[in-house]
Amino acid sequence: MRRFSQRSHLVTLSDINITPLLDLAFVLLIIFVITTPLLEKSIDLKLPHGGQTEKKLSQSDIATVEISSAGYYALDKKRLALPQIIARLGTEFRSNPNLVVNIRADKDCRYEMVAQLLDGCEQSHISRYSLRTVPTPK
Repeated sequence: MRRFSQRSHLVTLSDINITPLLDLAFVLLIIFVITTPLLEKSIDLKLPHGGQTEKKLSQSDIATVEISSAGYYALDKKRLALPQIIARLGTEFRSNPNLVVNIRADKDCRYEMVAQLLDGCEQSHISRYSLRTVPTPK
C-alpha cells in the first residue's frame, strides 16, 4: 500500500491569488470616490446672494478665509485663530504682492468678525480682497 503523504509527491503552489487584492483595491477606490467631495469644504456656509462672476485668477494668488456663523475662522480649509490668519496672510502677501484674499462669510455671522478680518488685512497692507457671495440668478 502506498501512502499519499510522501514528500516526493508534494506539489508547491507558486501562484499568488490576486482576487483578495483586487477586492481591496476596489473597496479603497470606492472609499476615496465617496470622501473626496467632502474634503472640498471646511466649514458649512450659507453665502448671501449678489455680485457677479469674477475674472479668472491664478490659484497661487488666492487665499481663502472662511467665517462660520458660530465664529470660527479658517484659512485655506484649516481652522485657525484670527491673529494666526492675519500673520499668515501678511507673510504670503510679502512673498506674493498679487495676493487676493477671498472672504467667504456665512450670511448669519456677526459683521464684527468680517470687520476684524478686513482690519487685519489693512494692517498687513493687503488691499485686494473679495467678499464672496452666491451669484444672483438671471
